[in-house]
Amino acid sequence: MRYLVLIYEQNSANPPAEPMPPAERAATTAAYNAYTGMLRERGAFLAGEALQPVTAATTVRIRDGQTMTTDGPFAETKEALGGFYMIEAADLDEALELAAGCPAAAYGSVEVRPIWEYPTGAA
Repeated sequence: MRYLVLIYEQNSANPPAEPMPPAERAATTAAYNAYTGMLRERGAFLAGEALQPVTAATTVRIRDGQTMTTDGPFAETKEALGGFYMIEAADLDEALELAAGCPAAAYGSVEVRPIWEYPTGAA
């Protein structure tokens, strides 16, 4: 079964004014590279990407036939979606085990959500 591992953290919701120090950036990159490597080795990795902070987002809504766009997110939160992994797991227990290894679980939150599997040939 496929699951989306959604990574929420404070820096995506409220980007710091100063860039991350190089040593901290290198350690974070190494942690995510190791996590991605583990997922690949287990055959669980299907996809994954980091997202730019919510300050780069645009929200789209259709109301009364009119398209409205708003810069940024709809709601203010302490944590925002910063990236995701799509994984393959036998069941929710395995998906949770894999998600617990995500570096963000130590400082943010990681949501695990099953992907709706449509019958073959359906949209």
